[in-house]
Amino acid sequence: MKATSLRYAHATLAILACASLLTLSACGDDDDDSPPASANNSAANNNPANNNPANNNPGNNNPQLPTIAALVAGSEDFDTLEAAATAAGLVTVLDGEGDFTVFAPTDAAFEKLPAGTVEALLEDIPTLTAILTYHAVPARLDASAVSSSTTLTTIQGESITVTVEGGVVKLNDAIVTMTNLQASNGIVHVIDTVLIPPSLTEEEPKTITEIVVESEDFETLEAAVIAADLDETLAGEGPFTVFAPTDAAFDALPEGTLEALLADIPQLTAILTYHVVAGEVPASEVVTRSLVTTLQGSAFKVTVDGETVKINDATVTMTNIPASNGIIHVLDAVILPPKTITEIVVENEDFETLEAAVIAADLDETLAGEGPFTVFAPTDAAFDALPEGTLEALLADIPQLTAVLTFHVVAEALPASEVVSRSSVTTVQGSPAAISTTEGVKIEGANIIMTDIPAANGIIHVIDAVILPPES
Repeated sequence: MKATSLRYAHATLAILACASLLTLSACGDDDDDSPPASANNSAANNNPANNNPANNNPGNNNPQLPTIAALVAGSEDFDTLEAAATAAGLVTVLDGEGDFTVFAPTDAAFEKLPAGTVEALLEDIPTLTAILTYHAVPARLDASAVSSSTTLTTIQGESITVTVEGGVVKLNDAIVTMTNLQASNGIVHVIDTVLIPPSLTEEEPKTITEIVVESEDFETLEAAVIAADLDETLAGEGPFTVFAPTDAAFDALPEGTLEALLADIPQLTAILTYHVVAGEVPASEVVTRSLVTTLQGSAFKVTVDGETVKINDATVTMTNIPASNGIIHVLDAVILPPKTITEIVVENEDFETLEAAVIAADLDETLAGEGPFTVFAPTDAAFDALPEGTLEALLADIPQLTAVLTFHVVAEALPASEVVSRSSVTTVQGSPAAISTTEGVKIEGANIIMTDIPAANGIIHVIDAVILPPES
């Protein structure tokens, strides 16, 4: 198998060499130029799609015809192709037995390459060989067979795309300018552009750091990443998913915030790592999650409203920028790591009674601690709905107040998607709290009216009633 592959590879290059003689291939006929390849080309009489070319093609094994190598060597239009085939050691193959189709670039086609390319290729034989063999197919295909194809697999291994429009046949971006130049060991079609295998033109994806550094939209992010010494991390193996704020997003921060962050590296690092998720999470997966845990340790909330996707309060404006070590989604705002459960309760106007109760029960430090916790937080309206005098009685009976409050707390982080999958959750108070999803989502009869408020040490879900442990 290896010998056969090598013979085809060399034959391909040889075919390319012979292509230089394409203009002479018609020397046995009165007409030197065949018409351009097209779907209606009259040379379609021996289409291999319909006939066996080994039996019907007049050029097959005809000793009166020149070999492909001889065609190339005898034409003034293929000096560069001849030199390339010689450098690659393919001339003897193209002078030997075989059935090949060669798409032969003219000297003018090689001159269209960037300056210095031909010289570099002549010094890089493996790449030169790959390019030359990409111009050859291991079968004799006349113009009709070529134009009726959509793709052609080359000896190099990759495919050429064939398109026909208005009688013009293109191979990738190259136009076929002459067809059906017969040789004893194949057939040559002339093209006006050198074909480059896709594998040689594909740029390797850049790292997340390289993408950030090279983008004009991420200059502030670049400065912050370098200041926090995260540039090497985001250029490392990963994979990472970065939710990247634009310069405009940083500009929207309160005046002086950015300068303060650049002077406080631990805080800057916390904010930046809050924008990074371990693993590659494409947009299609982001929208399926309600909470996403970041490298900083806290989670951010994902909300989807029609076509709008938000990360906390930031809108995702661009998705799925590929990197060699992950993926980037662009945000229109900087997202800040959440505060502790206690801080959120204290700062929220809807939790003033809960705040007073938590402080009275001396649970404020606990709910500001490491956690993680899930708190089902009753609003002020929920406390107001208790029977008259109940709240006052609880505030005067701290053990009972503590039992009630801890019945609202679970000692793990449970996003809404996890809550609804359970029939009950075990509370810090010790008793289970029943979960119902038959009429909305309820815990112990209280409606869960808001979910997945991320905290640095857990999650808050808001409920419309105070729930009481069985002993109460």
